[in-house]
Amino acid sequence: MSRRYDCTDPARRAAGIAAAAAAVRAGELVVLPTDTVYGVGCGAFLPDAVDALLKAKGRGRQMPAPVLIGSPEALADLVTDTGPYGPALIEEFWPGALTLVFPAVPGLARVLGDAQGTVAVRMPRDELALELLREAGPMAVSSANLTGRPAARTAGEAFAQLGESVAVYLDGGPAPLGEPSSIVDLSGDEPRLLRAGALAAETLRRVCGTLKEGAG
Repeated sequence: MSRRYDCTDPARRAAGIAAAAAAVRAGELVVLPTDTVYGVGCGAFLPDAVDALLKAKGRGRQMPAPVLIGSPEALADLVTDTGPYGPALIEEFWPGALTLVFPAVPGLARVLGDAQGTVAVRMPRDELALELLREAGPMAVSSANLTGRPAARTAGEAFAQLGESVAVYLDGGPAPLGEPSSIVDLSGDEPRLLRAGALAAETLRRVCGTLKEGAG
């Protein structure tokens, strides 16, 4: 049976983070707030858990799950190389609305879906999400909704769509529903903007010096 924790209450917040971290380690799904919308996530290195995540959303492996982390240091377990442009972008925009695509460590891309040897990683700004990520480790996280349905702004909206497929719901109040993160691919020779979101191309270009636009 799903458990829901009101994380606006400090005591329930601590209990909720502990329960959610235990659920992640057990291969179960957790709903958590982020700095845009609510997400549903699981341990990033657990193939069965990622399969359960995609199944709960009604999503195929052709749309691999991105990974959220609680600190830049967690990248060491996920990527083979941040390249010449990654450190400056991380320093300037993490935590925040920038997703970076890197070459993945061997085997990880297959766990997350058909990711062609890469992994998309972001460090969110939401403090509740960061607390959980630092306790549970990197998590594969997608928006907490059924594929094709509106994104959930509250834990209640997430439950209405995902129900008992999720073990723990962390209720941090309404999500801000800001712009989606910008996505920059660093797996090639030059940074490429895959999705224009909260950060404009010129803002990113001022930090990394060069930026192609479009899928290429």
